[in-house]
Amino acid sequence: MSAPTVEPQLRARPPAAALRPYVSTYVGYRTAPGPRGVHQGVASGHLTFILCLDGAVEVLANADRRRPPGTFAAFVAGLHDGPAEIAVGEPQTGLQLQLTWRGARALLGLPAAELAGDTVDLAAVLGRRVGPLLDRLADRPDWSSRFDLLDAALTRLAADGPGERGIRPEVGYAWDRLAETGGRLRIDGLAREVGWSRRHLAELFRTETGIGPKTASRLIRFERALDRLRSPARPSLAAVAADTGYVDQAHLSRDFRDLAGTTATAWLAERDLR
Repeated sequence: MSAPTVEPQLRARPPAAALRPYVSTYVGYRTAPGPRGVHQGVASGHLTFILCLDGAVEVLANADRRRPPGTFAAFVAGLHDGPAEIAVGEPQTGLQLQLTWRGARALLGLPAAELAGDTVDLAAVLGRRVGPLLDRLADRPDWSSRFDLLDAALTRLAADGPGERGIRPEVGYAWDRLAETGGRLRIDGLAREVGWSRRHLAELFRTETGIGPKTASRLIRFERALDRLRSPARPSLAAVAADTGYVDQAHLSRDFRDLAGTTATAWLAERDLR
């Protein structure tokens, strides 16, 4: 008799091509029980969208400390420029999606600014569709079939939603230019490209995304640094800083403190442990 198949604790896959302007990555995860602790929810250039198949996520503190904490089986968290605090130690299985700010409009029907710094129960946004989706995902036998189901469910959401209606093209252009340059483009130059004043660009950019273009640059650069540190080669912090546009290693270390609430060494050690 063959041994039962054991699913990996972590599995990632890109979404269907039509969804990639709205969702960057699917990640399936399974965590074992362990000591009670606190995980720092790192700031990034993506919204976090989580669907728990068992267990729940306990948010101890949002990045915007004025927003109340809570425990969620499914949620979306907006863009933020500081760490959130999340309880760890309880076993959990779930799916995490990296949602773009455009995805907030296309899939959830609201601008990302409405979620900035906060964690919102998904049922408050998508209503009665959430419970049945969680049940169907939990019934699927493996990560691959769950990802397929997500492709189908999100494609339907996109078809029923407003798409990118309501997004100012200048804001979309500005974000894309920041992403193309790895967050290295000066905001004065970006404003000239768009044809707006720096102040007007910042106001409309924040109205759509919840953050200003300078903060977006910082998050894009930091997210790229994290991606480099996650690579199998595991380059040095100094090499990553140089490759991703930081002035020096100390500059990247400050961003770890401000955006991740921890040091690079501690962040890497936690990832290795998990």
